[in-house]
Amino acid sequence: MRDLARDARWLSINTATTRGQWDLRQAIDGVARAGIAGISPWRDQLQAMGVAAAAAAIRANGLVVTGLCRGGMFTEFDRAGLARALDDNRRAVDEAAAIGARCLVLVVGGLAPRSRDLAAARALVRDGIAALLPHARAAGVPLAIEPLHPMYAADRACINTLAEANDLCDALGEGVGVAIDVYHVWWDRALEREIARAGRAGRILAYHVCDWLVPTRDLLLDRGMMGDGVIDLKRIRSWIEAAGYAGSCEVEIFSRENWWKRPGEEVLATCIERYRRVC
Repeated sequence: MRDLARDARWLSINTATTRGQWDLRQAIDGVARAGIAGISPWRDQLQAMGVAAAAAAIRANGLVVTGLCRGGMFTEFDRAGLARALDDNRRAVDEAAAIGARCLVLVVGGLAPRSRDLAAARALVRDGIAALLPHARAAGVPLAIEPLHPMYAADRACINTLAEANDLCDALGEGVGVAIDVYHVWWDRALEREIARAGRAGRILAYHVCDWLVPTRDLLLDRGMMGDGVIDLKRIRSWIEAAGYAGSCEVEIFSRENWWKRPGEEVLATCIERYRRVC
């Protein structure tokens, strides 16, 4: 495996990690001051700053944009309303292209409104990504399907395992891959096999790290700093790198009651230390 203790060039900060303290302009400046190589913005922060201004600031600081969060949510409307979701996703692709993002991360959406039909939701996701792909291919922006923990199947993502994401990629073809977030997939007994499968196809586009706390007080907003929970981060990274992934290790921590309340500089310093020691 790569020696992360000696080289920070593969570290990236997802701006969710400092959402409680910093807007995007502050995050760009803070990440650059800390000597971190990469950043991954969220669209609401990007739009608040302005896409052109953000792109200029990112370039001026020499940062790599490891992804843009997020597109997807294809099931927020019923099938008749899919066109509205696609319009927003095309804008997301254009924003990703404008800031030079390596991928657009897709959180695909849960059950459609007033529906209990999970199979129909997954079909809607497949059709939505297929409809988005021509625009993404033309823009040169790969689409990264992020499987989310099953607890989010109803409201955020009906794609819940890396196997399901790999199956979608097989069906959809060029221009689509996966974002592997340890928070969502660490529990899966098929994880090593499915990481290898994704690697053989060259479709691992992003790798997100944090930790799973015991107890977890909030299923969305109580992620742990690496090393504070139960995920075997080094083992999963060994599988990721054995599969051929040589990209960034992106820290994404939603932590309303802990890390969002600390100074941003302290959060980034801790990310660097844990990246070197734990990841």
